[in-house]
Amino acid sequence: MPLSLYNTATRKIEPFKPKDEHHVRVYACGPTPYNYAHIGNMKAYVVEDIILRAMRFLGYKIVHVMNLTDIDDKTIRDSQKTGESLRDFTQRYTDAFFEDTDRLGIIRPDVVERISDAIPEMIAITQKLLDTGYAYLAEDGSVYYRIKSFRRYGEFAHIDVSEMKDGVRVSNDEYEKESVADFALWKAYDPDADGENTWDAEFVIDGEHRTVPGRPGWHIECSALNEKHFHSEIDLHLGGIDHIFPHHQNEIAQTEAYTGRQFSRCWSHGGHLLVENKKMAKSAGNFHTLRDILSKYPEADSGLVARAFRLMILETRYRDNFNFTFERIDKTMETVRSLDELLRRMARYEASGSAVRREFREDMQSRITRFVESLENDISTPEAVALLHETATTINTGMDRREFSMPEMESLADFLRTMDSVFAIFDWTTMETADVPEEVKALVSARDEARKSKNYTEADRLRDEIDALGYQLVDDGRKTYAQKK
Repeated sequence: MPLSLYNTATRKIEPFKPKDEHHVRVYACGPTPYNYAHIGNMKAYVVEDIILRAMRFLGYKIVHVMNLTDIDDKTIRDSQKTGESLRDFTQRYTDAFFEDTDRLGIIRPDVVERISDAIPEMIAITQKLLDTGYAYLAEDGSVYYRIKSFRRYGEFAHIDVSEMKDGVRVSNDEYEKESVADFALWKAYDPDADGENTWDAEFVIDGEHRTVPGRPGWHIECSALNEKHFHSEIDLHLGGIDHIFPHHQNEIAQTEAYTGRQFSRCWSHGGHLLVENKKMAKSAGNFHTLRDILSKYPEADSGLVARAFRLMILETRYRDNFNFTFERIDKTMETVRSLDELLRRMARYEASGSAVRREFREDMQSRITRFVESLENDISTPEAVALLHETATTINTGMDRREFSMPEMESLADFLRTMDSVFAIFDWTTMETADVPEEVKALVSARDEARKSKNYTEADRLRDEIDALGYQLVDDGRKTYAQKK
């Protein structure tokens, strides 16, 4: 059956129908790099990665674009506190963000673009909205979107705007969900708040050329990048449920007013992250970044903790709320360790015979079918993870009985790799390095330390020593390991 996804726009599960299956256009809201991302942010990006991995596995050719909100109330405020330029300040936290996503096995988007590099597109969209009456220049010098001009405003988010008073405006980048108001497309320059962070927008308003110093509002940025890369027509828009209103509702209003066409064919939103069944907040003392979580397990490999966090998310359907607890991650780390031990056992298993039994072939075909069906059914990862555990039990039991032939064992390993193309929770170095001598492993560790210290001469010498012992270095994106040549 075809892939079915829950579409936030229609509030129902329906077949996913891109305009062109060979070129699926996907946009996801990216981070605001003003601090380290918290685990709620990371959960959202893991969910998006799982959805896209599943789609790629099912044969869709994905083009994935993500923004970086480097111009924002918070980035400007905090960069000024540190005395750094906005570019340098946001670059530091952008680097940290991608370090975290790499730890979590998240595939980087095809295009990642700062909104500061899309200012011309934002100005062009704003100008057309001014020309068509969807936007206006207010007395405070900012350009606002007139939401009552968009007949379907509120439909997507199920917000009633009928009681809204005309002239109510919100100029800050983010506002409470109760606030239904005209929102800023272009914010007038505020020397006290913005400092040196200002751009000149040339607008024609009522036939008069006007230079409006300022900066873009929050919502216009995503419309601009979609126009720049997809001509404002995409197949799937991803994001967290907290973005439905105001951000995604406003994206729809300004983009569809600009083009006169449907913006996105499907909208998929990940559920909230809770901590101990409560909303995460600094005031509640339950606010955590991924780095906080890793620091609580100093004796554990950071990759193990990250893989456990990812597995926890896989155990919950992407659009359901996810409850984080330290008790749960402790248990999940044990599960990940057991999967690592499974790979070690498989690497050391001495097969009996070379035949492939008919019942084995039928069982494997059933497992593959079940895996595909779980993904096609609105990316049902809990169902897929249950199949993984069932398969792990089957493999361990079969190895205890020494009933698998070598081709059968290779088939089982291939099936685990197939599932892991979506899960990304296995450490395949466990299998690859099962028979690597401790001497070689020590050389690999020493080379890693030399590279971290930028002692590249020593790193090259150690690489040559590893090579002379008959092993080659392999980098899987998370760590470097050695395997027999």
